[in-house]
Amino acid sequence: MDQFLIQKLFFLYICVVSVDAKNNNPFIKKILLMSFVTTPGLEDYQEEANLALIFDKYKDKFTTFPKEKGWMTEELYKYQGFWHQSKNVVSVKTVMATQDAFQALPTDIYLATLPKSGTTWLKALVFATVNRNMYKNKPLSTHPLQTSNPHNCLPFVECEVLKTSPTYVDAYLPRLFATHMPYTSLPQSILDSRCRIVYMCRNPKDVLVSLFHFANKLRGKSHIVVTFEEAFEMFTKGVIPNGPYWDHVKGYYKIGL
Repeated sequence: MDQFLIQKLFFLYICVVSVDAKNNNPFIKKILLMSFVTTPGLEDYQEEANLALIFDKYKDKFTTFPKEKGWMTEELYKYQGFWHQSKNVVSVKTVMATQDAFQALPTDIYLATLPKSGTTWLKALVFATVNRNMYKNKPLSTHPLQTSNPHNCLPFVECEVLKTSPTYVDAYLPRLFATHMPYTSLPQSILDSRCRIVYMCRNPKDVLVSLFHFANKLRGKSHIVVTFEEAFEMFTKGVIPNGPYWDHVKGYYKIGL
């Protein structure tokens, strides 16, 4: 049976079990507890289901875009002058969906980077700085950066369209988000909100080397490994996720002048 079909069926099964658990069925509650111990959480299946819906909504559009061989995915699609992955949670589909649906607030803070430019490090720094007073009198072992991943503490804005409920409640300000989108592709609500944007770039030679190793690690044995010569050629042509490199950097640099 197709793996994605199995996941969808399991997602439906979890929903049914959740309803029975609320009705205080002890046997079902035990099954539900076991399922969360041995499988991904319900939120993961909900996001996969939402991603499938987004794919269906935009597939007639993005499949007409220019495409090139991908790094981590089979193809990269060119949208609004930049290359985006064909699938995954940060992809051409979620970029288009984010442009259509995401609503920014003036108090938001966005961290913008190209992939492999120190995104995780920057997320940890900004989260710790913005929330320093919230945790200063609490044990260090309880700090979110000690118990979770920086990507959970500061989510990608492209992932918000996959969630059934928003990451932040209304009272939580400022909202912290990250993005790999170029400036010209940001949702109009972000551009109009006058919110703060923190941009970090990295030496392009280091980005190339890091992306080369990262991509081959994700491709695994099931796909042909990208040689460094191929990676160098693709990088210099600008064919990288969310690239070209210099266009991405210049887009954010110009708004800071």
